[in-house]
Amino acid sequence: MKVLMFGWEFPPHNSGGLGVASAKLAYALTAEGIEVVFVLPRRIGIEKGPFKILFADETPVTFYEAQALSSGYVSSEQYKERRALLRDAQYGITLFDEVMRYAIRAKSIAKLERCDVVHAHDWLSFGAGITAKRVSKRPLVAHMHATEFDRTGGSNINEEVYMREKKGMESADRVVAVSSLTKRMIVDRYGIAEDAVDVVYNAADTHADRHETPDPVLQFKNATGKKMVLFVGRFTLQKGPDYFLRAADLVLKHDKNVFFVMAGSGDMEPQIIRLAAELGISGSLFFSGFVRGEELCSLYRAADVFVMPSVSEPFGITTLESLSHGTPVIISKQSGVSEVLNHALKVDFWDVEETANKIISVLRHKSLQDTLEEHGRREAAKYTWRDAAAKIIGIYERLLGRHRLFY
Repeated sequence: MKVLMFGWEFPPHNSGGLGVASAKLAYALTAEGIEVVFVLPRRIGIEKGPFKILFADETPVTFYEAQALSSGYVSSEQYKERRALLRDAQYGITLFDEVMRYAIRAKSIAKLERCDVVHAHDWLSFGAGITAKRVSKRPLVAHMHATEFDRTGGSNINEEVYMREKKGMESADRVVAVSSLTKRMIVDRYGIAEDAVDVVYNAADTHADRHETPDPVLQFKNATGKKMVLFVGRFTLQKGPDYFLRAADLVLKHDKNVFFVMAGSGDMEPQIIRLAAELGISGSLFFSGFVRGEELCSLYRAADVFVMPSVSEPFGITTLESLSHGTPVIISKQSGVSEVLNHALKVDFWDVEETANKIISVLRHKSLQDTLEEHGRREAAKYTWRDAAAKIIGIYERLLGRHRLFY
């Protein structure tokens, strides 16, 4: 079976979980004997892997080229700001123009790469997927990792993004959601039939037992004897970094022997820095910037507890990553990963007092920390990319069986 897969980003050149999830799934599908051709909108420097990678900007299509935005995590306000900056310039290009260019190039790619199934990840790739389906006459799987309602917290959604998401799912032969929470959003907000949507949970790689890697944060922790609380994610409304800070403020009012690390970046970064200063907690807060690889692993290992206060989180791979490194988690009830974890402390994202209480409980009670760590790690290990790939292959096989009836 050959799958033509359209993605938007790929590690290590990713700005969020979308690139991680789509890449891990592609690797797992390949390991199960599926021939994957992974398409990206532009050339990036990545090492050769077990499957073929194509760059859409190198396909033989000639048309007007211009400056483009590259991040799929630009907020609605940033769309407006960047369009305004370019309004009087010679090239009035936006993220939407880049998405359209990707869709145009998909036509040539679909002609060159014969396939059995087309698979597109999130709205940024849906246009390319729809084009490839039309050209190849093969079934399309639309994989929803996050909706516009998740990214905006349900308010001030970008209507153009919403319509592209809706069209992508309506054009697909099957929709994949990363959680039941996301499936419910797809059914209720986009009008997609419930029996047209499959839930396939994400996963995280397993890791060996906790060990100490030389790292400035870990060195600081060891030197001071302080406890460490970790946040990993984009600094955007969806991820709730402001709620993390407000909970941190309450914790520090009860226990000064704690410091907080925020790993990430995003459009709310200036706001978060100002809020930390206003709360007077800057001295107990470290901003590590966007981290990946061993640097991120060392943060997970160093942390005494990981907190994910997302306003709306389709899944939450970072939670499983934390548990795989032996660090207990406190997670938002408004997250897909909360569906699959029993040994995690859960809070409403807005309830900063309860979040603070749970952080204090984990830090003060070693028995609670050990229980959450041990059972949480076992629970997280149940969700593997191999299992996710097996479910996706089942979807492909059912689609192809039905497809042959009509062609």
